[in-house]
Amino acid sequence: MHIRKYDRAYSRRKFLRDSSAGLLATGVLAPLAKTIADTGEVSKAYPDELLSIDAYTKGKIKTGDFIDASNVEHVKDLMPPINYEQILKQGRKVRVVKSTTDIMRLSPWEYIEATLKNAGKAKFDDKGNVVNAADGKPWIGGNPFPDPKSGVELVAAQTLSWGRHDASFYAFNAQALRNDGAPRFNYTGGWAELSAVARVSMDPKPYWPGHEDKLRYQSVFFLSPNQFKGTSFLNIWDYDHSTFPLLYGYVADFKRIRQFPTDQRFEPLLPGLSLYLSDAWGAGDPLHTWSGYKIVGRGPWLAGLSEGWNPDHPNWEHGTHGGPKGKSFWDMNVELIPEAIQVEAQPTGFPRAPVSKKQLWFDARNQILVGMTTFDRRGKPFRSFDGAYSLYESGDRKMMDGKHPYWSWCHVTASDIQTGDVTRLEQVKAHSLHKSGANDPDMYERYLTQNALRVLGTS
Repeated sequence: MHIRKYDRAYSRRKFLRDSSAGLLATGVLAPLAKTIADTGEVSKAYPDELLSIDAYTKGKIKTGDFIDASNVEHVKDLMPPINYEQILKQGRKVRVVKSTTDIMRLSPWEYIEATLKNAGKAKFDDKGNVVNAADGKPWIGGNPFPDPKSGVELVAAQTLSWGRHDASFYAFNAQALRNDGAPRFNYTGGWAELSAVARVSMDPKPYWPGHEDKLRYQSVFFLSPNQFKGTSFLNIWDYDHSTFPLLYGYVADFKRIRQFPTDQRFEPLLPGLSLYLSDAWGAGDPLHTWSGYKIVGRGPWLAGLSEGWNPDHPNWEHGTHGGPKGKSFWDMNVELIPEAIQVEAQPTGFPRAPVSKKQLWFDARNQILVGMTTFDRRGKPFRSFDGAYSLYESGDRKMMDGKHPYWSWCHVTASDIQTGDVTRLEQVKAHSLHKSGANDPDMYERYLTQNALRVLGTS
């Protein structure tokens, strides 16, 4: 038990004091990165009041309770304004689960091992690219900045490895809902991403020979509805953080592949979706096509980091609730994050971007993105994103990734603040032969070439 003088007022003063001094030193009772390296968990870095919703609210909300309109005022400061409004006025609710302290449950196992092994080995080169300090080559794996000192370090790590696996495939469902709760479109499809560098699980590592100048290959394709079946997009990312990816698309109606303008990243992938390529993982554009990366806030937060997998459904699908028709929001578990870091950035590589800035929230424990809000060109809140990650383990039920349970995202809610439209996205077990999972050596040929787009578009 920690000494009671370390209440939430003490933590708040610590966060404010560091911010006013221009410091980013994660942890309250002890340095977070060192605590993790020494113990493998985070509890010694924070007082009890930041590790338990019971202690934080002095019993007004307890672990296992739902946060709804009747009690959301007690935790208003732990969420973005749009989430507060959705809970207060639109029937949204979230269930609070126990805060995770074991760091090995907060990212893929091999990614964490590489993060600990390679701590202190990264730097930015003269062009602003993250490199291995010893030889100036691309990064070698894991989080390059596990003890971040700036906003750009947080976003750089997110940009380098979205899903934190060497390769990931996500079968997904996506539903676009109007502000009256009626569905506009129901989409199914697949999302693939493959790292060419910083590989920690797939041989060869850390680099894929012949592709060392690439950061990743990424594609998305749609299986339904019929009018969009076969539509697909392929991004090929250069390792240079200032260079736009090559963007190809297969349009089923024309039965051909088209190359799109490289900076065309603020268009909905398909009609009705409140999602742009730019939005992917909060870091869908090269690092240096945005600027600023100013830390504007620190403190506890509520987000989905555990118990987000739904093995009770044969395809892992999640229940919904709230909104005009009871289908606007995912059934969601959240936990108290002891420390989240808020970063603000502005787009500089897009002359006609509809977004003037974005605010990103990162969990200090694992530096994963836990929320994002974008603002329109007038500076008004535009869209808000929140989601859930989880270790895919529940009792004796597990989805394995090699020797360890699979860790990944579970679902995302993208809310258009100005129209009231909502897009819900979830990772499911499979669509036909397209199965979610990590580190499949056949993924490149199957999903990540122009020929793969043609096959997916005509099959």
